[in-house]
Amino acid sequence: MHPVSAAILTSPLGDLWAEATDLGLTRLSFGVPANAEPTAHSPLLDALSHQLDEYWAGRLRSFNLPLDLRGSPFRQKVWQSLLTIPWGRTRSYLEQATLLGDPAAIRAVAAANGKNPVAIVVPCHRVVGSDGSLTGYAGGLERKRALLELEGWRPHGQGALEL
Repeated sequence: MHPVSAAILTSPLGDLWAEATDLGLTRLSFGVPANAEPTAHSPLLDALSHQLDEYWAGRLRSFNLPLDLRGSPFRQKVWQSLLTIPWGRTRSYLEQATLLGDPAAIRAVAAANGKNPVAIVVPCHRVVGSDGSLTGYAGGLERKRALLELEGWRPHGQGALEL
């Protein structure tokens, strides 16, 4: 196992907890664990903080950070597919499962999305219900809505933006 760096980052949606190894970012989650102990800043976590600042300001549409995602091969495949959803766009769980080659795996895909360890950077917030509704998000639906609205999303029937 590689050494872990950890930091608390502030955001407009509340504090974020970030962890990284020398291979890449392993965790970005809303809220700070009770036993959290930040370490000295690492260059990777400093880069994450800077890129998040640019994202919140609307100037960054794609993160450029190494990732060290840990999970089963299926979860890895699902998380990698999230990285293909462009800024300002959404995809349904069914569309994601279909693109992964198995529309019947919709529930497994949704469960894997729910285990995404790197919020925002691995954009599981861009996955919505087949009818365009906001469903499931570990950070809470209000945060999901705020992230999507930052990216130009409008609720179904309110003139979704084509970016």
